[in-house]
Amino acid sequence: MTSDSAHLTAQSPLAPAIKAWEIYLTDQGRSPNTIKAFLSDIRILAEFLPPDRPLGAITTNDLNRFFAWMEKERGIPCSPKTLARRITSTKSFFRWLHQYGVIMVDPAEKVPQRSVISPLPVVLTEDEVKAALAVAERYRRAEKPDARYYTLFRLLLITGIKKKECLGIHLNHVDLDAPGGPIVFIRYASPAHRYKERKIPLTEDWISAYREYLAQYRPTERLFPWSPRRLEYLLEDIGREAGL
Repeated sequence: MTSDSAHLTAQSPLAPAIKAWEIYLTDQGRSPNTIKAFLSDIRILAEFLPPDRPLGAITTNDLNRFFAWMEKERGIPCSPKTLARRITSTKSFFRWLHQYGVIMVDPAEKVPQRSVISPLPVVLTEDEVKAALAVAERYRRAEKPDARYYTLFRLLLITGIKKKECLGIHLNHVDLDAPGGPIVFIRYASPAHRYKERKIPLTEDWISAYREYLAQYRPTERLFPWSPRRLEYLLEDIGREAGL
């Protein structure tokens, strides 16, 4: 039993268990967004169940009724993706309680997990890539040069990294003098995601634009010190001018 769950018993209500679980998730290095979403899901469960229902009295039937209510009766839209996450949150919460001996039986174990098939991403054609690069190059060679567009778009093309990974790159993650050639190191702050870290080779044309970008904007810590929406605006500018 961990220190955050030591004071809990099967007779405890949900509220202190949720608070203890928050401490546990934080100690496990879960991201703030994940913790916020998971806690929100379990708080909705707490609102659904009778306020005097202790942890040990919550049954699989209670949870199945909760998810049916969430999906069809609550009156607030719940997409398949959101429902699947709420089932995952609930399973994680009760598995934690069971693992540390707070409850003898895990009521969420037999709740069916919902799988969601994500749509395939839209991939640019070769001609669309050329058109977008041409737009980025025009910004780069304009009367008032702006290398942001080319540096960003070309990096996404050659690495295939996600938006969050892109915004997480620090200047010291770019190593132009690496023994095997220039690389960018994709890193994660959370230990839970360290397995996703990787080194990706960089191309000479990107390095040239990167140096121009550094001279123009002089970032001091993060390569792209922007909000996610700002990054999207730049890509939308490229797409609009390229006719995508």
